[in-house]
Amino acid sequence: MKIVIFAGGVGTRLWPLSRKNTPKQFGKIIGDKSTLQLAVARVLPLVELSDIYISSGKVYKDILQEQLPQISTANFILEPVMRDVGAAVGLVTAIFEKIAPHEPFVILWSDHLVKNEELFRDVLRAVSAILEKERDKIVFIGQRSRFASQNLGWIELGGEVKKIGEMKVYGFKSWHYRPNLDIAQEFHKSPNHVWNPGYFGTTASFLFGQYKKHAPLMYEGLVKIQKAWGTSQFENTLSAIYPELEKVSFDNLILEKINPSNGYVIGVDMGWSDIGAWEALKEALSSSQNENITRGKVMLEDSKDSLVFNYTNQLTVGIDLSEMLVINTEDVVLVCPKTSVPKIKKLVEGLTGTPNEHLA
Repeated sequence: MKIVIFAGGVGTRLWPLSRKNTPKQFGKIIGDKSTLQLAVARVLPLVELSDIYISSGKVYKDILQEQLPQISTANFILEPVMRDVGAAVGLVTAIFEKIAPHEPFVILWSDHLVKNEELFRDVLRAVSAILEKERDKIVFIGQRSRFASQNLGWIELGGEVKKIGEMKVYGFKSWHYRPNLDIAQEFHKSPNHVWNPGYFGTTASFLFGQYKKHAPLMYEGLVKIQKAWGTSQFENTLSAIYPELEKVSFDNLILEKINPSNGYVIGVDMGWSDIGAWEALKEALSSSQNENITRGKVMLEDSKDSLVFNYTNQLTVGIDLSEMLVINTEDVVLVCPKTSVPKIKKLVEGLTGTPNEHLA
């Protein structure tokens, strides 16, 4: 089994820690390791280093080498420009279809938290076992919901189709992306719905066939890149063709068009959280809603349900805070209610062309 960890996003919802030159997956958000380093550590007991690949942007090559010196640069699949996830997954799939077409591979993301790592690895083992026998499948990994999230995607399960050891495997019925609150509450109460972390396993032969069927123009470009892989012409070919590929999400390009009969779902409570935004990080790290989460030199008095991260040597003090976010870096201090996180992205985008553009 091969594992691909995607590490290419910018992550403006975690600004000012996450910025264009130092995206969130490279920041030490939890402990003394970046979320990218944590993602690699989670799978290392399961696979060899040679089977771990990193998909990212060429501009981040130096950071990748610095943070992951144990992984060969030959296993870095680097986009010359960002073209959204549809093209990024296609590039990885094209390469694997050439070097290991029938071997199971799993796509993971570098900015997540998984608390039950052993169960997570058990799920990956089950995914691999399924794909060893059924190469024309895509196996989605779901997280049992903890609350009625409107900011995540949901997967609707079909009936139980098999077991891998004690791991239940379900059929796949449908997707639901960011439902409204009423629908999210229904999903949360239903045993037939799980959060969609964006993790899945498949084989390159199957997935590349889906590109050929549903995205023929992109497929043609990817085939040309594929033929150049492993030759002296690869970088030139990639730089010439990849920027011309359609900029489109993987969900819209491929997943929404896959026949449900080709899909399985494994839904478990592995303690997964998307920590791509400050309020999501607060929820992931809290043992109770009113708990305060702090980092660095922080003093709080009469405060609840707040996250205060201080990345400076100066003491940060909060009094009577409730449902607040305070992020203190060397050049920016962000203070806002948790409910205002969606406005951060718009604010950061608005820095372009201003004297503060360098802070984006």
